[in-house]
Amino acid sequence: MLISRNPATGKTIAQYEEHSPAEVNAIIDKTAAVQRTWSKSDLSARASLMIIAARVLRDCSGEYARLITAEMGKPIVQSRGEVEKCANVCEYYAKHAAGFLANDPIPTAASKSYVAYRPLGLVLAVMPWNFPFWQVFRFAVPALMAGNGTLLKHASSVTGAAMAIEAVFKKAGFPEHLFSILKVPGKKTGEIIGNQQIKAVTLTGSVGAGRAIASRAGAMLKKTVLELGGSDPYLILEDADLDQAVPTCVESRLINNGQSCIAAKRFIVVKTHRKSFEERFVELMKGKVVGDPMEEHTDIGPLASNILRDELQAQVESSMKQGARCLLGGKVPDKTGAWYPPTVLTDVKPGMPAYDEEIFGPVAAIIEAHDEADAIRIANDSVFGLGAAVFTRHAERGRYIAEHLLNAGCCFVNDLVRSDPRLPFGGIGDSGYGRELSCIGIREFTNIKTVYVK
Repeated sequence: MLISRNPATGKTIAQYEEHSPAEVNAIIDKTAAVQRTWSKSDLSARASLMIIAARVLRDCSGEYARLITAEMGKPIVQSRGEVEKCANVCEYYAKHAAGFLANDPIPTAASKSYVAYRPLGLVLAVMPWNFPFWQVFRFAVPALMAGNGTLLKHASSVTGAAMAIEAVFKKAGFPEHLFSILKVPGKKTGEIIGNQQIKAVTLTGSVGAGRAIASRAGAMLKKTVLELGGSDPYLILEDADLDQAVPTCVESRLINNGQSCIAAKRFIVVKTHRKSFEERFVELMKGKVVGDPMEEHTDIGPLASNILRDELQAQVESSMKQGARCLLGGKVPDKTGAWYPPTVLTDVKPGMPAYDEEIFGPVAAIIEAHDEADAIRIANDSVFGLGAAVFTRHAERGRYIAEHLLNAGCCFVNDLVRSDPRLPFGGIGDSGYGRELSCIGIREFTNIKTVYVK
C-alpha cells in the first residue's frame, strides 16, 4: 500500500494499491507498443500536443498547486510557481525540439555524412517528492518530444501528483499509455530496470539511491542520467554587495522549505564580512513566516515527513556538539506535523554534518574564510558538485571564478542557482552525471547516430 500524508497535520490523504508484478509488466508492454508508433510521428504533431499540455496545466493550476502543497508541504505560492514552470518547459520544447533534433551535417570524404538523433525507446524515471510536478516534467517533456515512451516511478508519498500528471498528458491528447505511472515502492525499482524493454533510466534523489540505480542499470548496460544531492556553496567575497547578497542567500536557503538539491546550504563568508553577514542573515530569517502552507502569506511550511525532520535535527545537534553555534532556531517545535524552524549555524567546520553532508531543510551553515582563495578552497572541499554561487561587485572576476575555479555543474554570479529550460542542468561528483534541459538534455535519451553515405 502506498500512503500519502499531509505533513502539516500528519493526517492520511489517500492510500493506493500497489501494482503487482504482472500489472507492471503489462503497463510496460503497452507503453512499448505505443512508443513504437510515437517514434514515427511528426515533430510538429508532438509539439502541438505539448502546447495543449501547457494549457491544461495552466487551466488547472490551482487544483494541482493544492495537491502539491497537501502532499509535501510546499507553500501554495511556490506550488503555483512550480505548475507554471512545468507549462513553460512544455512550450519551450514544443518550440525548439525540432531544431535540437535536426540532423547535424559533418563534412567528410563521404558524399553525405551527418549525426542523427533517434529515440532510444522506453525511459524509466525514478523521481522524488520535493518538486513532484517539475522533476517529472523536466524529464518527460524532452523525452517525449524526442520520440521516447516514458514510465514514472514516483515517490510513494506523492502518488496523487503522479496520477494527476498522467491525467495531464491524457487530457492534452497524447496517446494513451505513452506516459505511464508505476505504483510500486522504491525497493522494487531494481526489478523494473531489469525489464528488457526499458532502454534508459533517469533518477533524481539521494546519493545512495543513485548508486543503487546506476549499479543495476550499469549491469545491463542501460544509459542513466542521475541528479543527486548537493551542498551548494555561496561565496561572499570582500567586495560583495551585502544589500543584494543577503536577501538572495536567504531566499535560496528557504526555497521549498529548504528541501532542494540546489538550495544554498554553505555560506562561505570572508572574515571582513562575517559579522555583518551573520547579523543581516539572522534578521531576515527571523522575519520569515512559518505556518499553514495553504496560506498565501506563508514563507515556510513543514518538512515532507517527520522522519526527514528528525534526520535534520540529528544533523543540527551533531554539528552543535562538535562546536557549531546556533544563532537561530535549532529546536523541533512541540506541535503536530513535520515542522522545523529557520535555523542558522555558525563556526561550522570540517567533520560536522553541516559542513560535510547535504542539509535538507531550512538550516544555514555559515563558514568563515580568510580571503577569496580560502573561500574557493572551502567551496570545493565537498564530495558534491551540483550548484555554486559567488557574490562580488566585479562581475568579470566572478565570472572567472564561476567558470574556472568552482567545481560544480551550475555556477552563478550574484544570483541564486536555479534550473532553466534554456540551460543544461546537472552536477559532478556525488551530485551525479548527465544533464537535463536545453538541447543537451533532450539528446541525453537519444541514439546519437552517425550516418555515412559514400
